[in-house]
Amino acid sequence: MQLDLYNQIGEKVGQIEGPDQYFNTAINTGLMHEAMIRQKANARKPIAHTKTRSDVKGTTKKIYRQKGTGGARHGSKKANLFRGGGVVFGPSNKRNFEMDMPKKMRRKALFSTLSARTQDNDIFGLDKYETEEIKTKSFNEMLGKLPESKNYLFVIPQKNEFIEKSAKNIPNVKVLLVNYLNISDLLKYRKIVFLKDAIDKLSEIFKVKQQ
Repeated sequence: MQLDLYNQIGEKVGQIEGPDQYFNTAINTGLMHEAMIRQKANARKPIAHTKTRSDVKGTTKKIYRQKGTGGARHGSKKANLFRGGGVVFGPSNKRNFEMDMPKKMRRKALFSTLSARTQDNDIFGLDKYETEEIKTKSFNEMLGKLPESKNYLFVIPQKNEFIEKSAKNIPNVKVLLVNYLNISDLLKYRKIVFLKDAIDKLSEIFKVKQQ
């Protein structure tokens, strides 16, 4: 699969080969959806929490005798019927939302997403980003020369403070190491920009036999 390649002044300088096993594989939307649900579920951090009757502090003394009052039988005032008592079936911050998914399925879903975005012409390459200083203004000027988009995801091969710090204060840009490619980011951003070396790094990290 051929990806358009741009330089940092916005000129199209040719094309770069995107390995078919990553950028031109079969698209499985069902698997993509399953992988997305898993990622979102594993990121959940439950906050809402209510106390059950065993969590409520207070005496466990029987509130009145079992018989002879003409009322219903009751034990502790920590029961859910009483004000300040425990809650039945309320939310708990101990709830575990984690979901598992085999590694092969996760990777297949990732490559399916890459292929889908490639077919929509939403992925292109950047040959390099060279600068002598970390400056948001310079990075923003480069964005204005690249194919127009509402937001961008830059995929880089290794840590690069010139790119990461320059883009840090731009709200519509995210910089991501190729090691941390994920479905959520690939679907969220309108344009995905691979640095040229990141595509080679992709082949090193996700070794897949070409079919």
